[in-house]
Amino acid sequence: MAHTKSADSPAFPPHSKLNAQSPVIQVEGLHKRYGKLSAVRGIDFTVQRGEIFGLIGPDGAGKTTTFQILAGVMEASEGTVNVLGRSPRDARLGIGYLTQQFSLYLDLSIDENIRYSAGLREVSLDRLAERRDRYLKLMNLDRFGSRLAGQLSGGMKQKLALCCALISQPDILLLDEPTTGVDPVSRREFWDVLATLSSQGVTIVVATPYLDEAERCNRIVLMSEGQIQQTGTLNELRSRLGLHRLEVRTDRLAEVERVLLDEINTQHSILNTQNFPLVDVQTFGDRLDVLVHSHETGETTVRQILDQHQLPLQTIESVEATLENVFVTRLRQQGAEPPFLPLPRSPQGRKNIHPSSFILHPSSVAIQTRHLRKTFGHFKAVKDVTLEVCYGEIYGLLGANGAGKTTTIKMLCGLLEPSGGEISLAGQTRDLRNPELRRRIGYMSQKFTLYDDLSVVQNLEFYCGVYGVPRSQRQAKIDWVLAICGLEGQETMVTGRLPGGWKQRVAFGASVMHEPEILFLDEPTSGVDPLARRQFWRLIEDFARQGTAVLVTTHYLEEAEHCHNMGFMVAGEVVAEGSPSQIKAEQPGQLIEIVTNQTQAASDLLKTQMEPWRVSIFGDRLHVVLDDPVCDILHIKELFQNYTQPTHLSLQIHSIRPVPFSLEDCFIGIVQRTQ
Repeated sequence: MAHTKSADSPAFPPHSKLNAQSPVIQVEGLHKRYGKLSAVRGIDFTVQRGEIFGLIGPDGAGKTTTFQILAGVMEASEGTVNVLGRSPRDARLGIGYLTQQFSLYLDLSIDENIRYSAGLREVSLDRLAERRDRYLKLMNLDRFGSRLAGQLSGGMKQKLALCCALISQPDILLLDEPTTGVDPVSRREFWDVLATLSSQGVTIVVATPYLDEAERCNRIVLMSEGQIQQTGTLNELRSRLGLHRLEVRTDRLAEVERVLLDEINTQHSILNTQNFPLVDVQTFGDRLDVLVHSHETGETTVRQILDQHQLPLQTIESVEATLENVFVTRLRQQGAEPPFLPLPRSPQGRKNIHPSSFILHPSSVAIQTRHLRKTFGHFKAVKDVTLEVCYGEIYGLLGANGAGKTTTIKMLCGLLEPSGGEISLAGQTRDLRNPELRRRIGYMSQKFTLYDDLSVVQNLEFYCGVYGVPRSQRQAKIDWVLAICGLEGQETMVTGRLPGGWKQRVAFGASVMHEPEILFLDEPTSGVDPLARRQFWRLIEDFARQGTAVLVTTHYLEEAEHCHNMGFMVAGEVVAEGSPSQIKAEQPGQLIEIVTNQTQAASDLLKTQMEPWRVSIFGDRLHVVLDDPVCDILHIKELFQNYTQPTHLSLQIHSIRPVPFSLEDCFIGIVQRTQ
């Protein structure tokens, strides 16, 4: 039985053995078996009070199972788990748990959802009122108490779910992929809230497929196949990786990537040596990322190889390795990376257009809009969108929830009639609903579009029929989808039983089996783990190199680096456009990183002096956007020197340095300045 007590009493009693120095979570030798399947295989870790602890890994690593055991909703098969000095089941009233799926009642209002959660957690009415006001204000939801949860954006729903989890003032928050499908602005606000809660002593364990988010954690665990592979801070994990990253820019990316990969494969397989300076190469839109053992020898080797093949090099720049580099490299060393399998193409090529035409006419326009508009009653969802996407180009349409991206794609696909403006699709300006044109288009919608009550193979057979794939080619195409999804031998599984990441893979495969010349992808990698996401983008890039025009939306701006060009949408309009490098170069001001002895206090202070969006906490450091770095840094130093608080603990700057803008920084700056 669960331990029963008032939720307004301390989460653990005074006589508990837990003290300020004791871990609030202690896991030793944890195993969980489902029949013959071992989901978790002997893991050990501890989490300290007030820590943000990241649990990351590919789909099927055992993260959700671990969360369910920590939350007391599932028993371990073996091992010891202590939460707040007791068993998880007995500590449940001290734990707030956000599951992967929305845990809200969509036909209840914000206030009704909060009251319901408070009733379950035995929160008294007077404390409910105070906490409701405090947490809704913290989440910027205080003006929307009467709005139905079903009418909220994805980001607002997640903030409301967090309010419901916080209403009992738990000591521990367990968050299982809390920002999947949430736009970049809301994601950053969500993480700033977590940093505030952490500074108040709340312990947070979070799983996320977005590794730029995991970089905000105090410590990170890498999980794979039910085991912990590494644990440490971001800097510790980077240091153990022992690799560096070079950003290489050239106007012949595909050829440069091919010759570098060929050289790596030759050195590593034929010569069987691990001393070759280059380790990995990956395309990102207008650049290549090359992982190397050392900056100097790596750069020299890249230059030598390109000289040998008479390939041009524009720039080569040394930058820090990312957590994604750490994660992917570690799993690749274990052989966990899925192989790259290009789509088996029909021998005669596409009926309407052939890849050779893209080589001869690379600037041929596939998608074009002029002053596109869409109005629903008095609401202008799309106001004035003009864009062009050429064959062989990957174009990213990026924006916050409600910016008009999905509405724009639906008009381009012929699913919605525009209220005004012009559309040209594959050279056609009229009758965009005609079946022949639709067979030349692939569309993967934001919401999962397969049939949950059909098996995987039945869904794929259905889409082969819809898209007119010749019967002689259907089995090869279906086998390819099963292979890239890792579902060989499981094709008869009912689709509704698949985890979200696997569903996305099947949906992507279904949308491209007919070799479309134009491909629309609306948040294709939402909830997909980093290894599968890497495979997604290699496939998308392969389609583009074969001449397919790709228009993609995503909330994960690190992956938007794969786009050749992009447009940022705000309130139905495209407000910025260009390549990833152009958008970063045109960003006004400078991003600086500040390390202090009191990260949260420094953040709170700076937000009183400048617009809050300019300040964000990343783990143990601050990122601050400054318009006039020289003057603003002097002002910040003076501000910190004059800072006083009741504890008389001064604010000290340990380091301050400029750092490059990420696309997410650019996006948030552009959106906030526009609004």
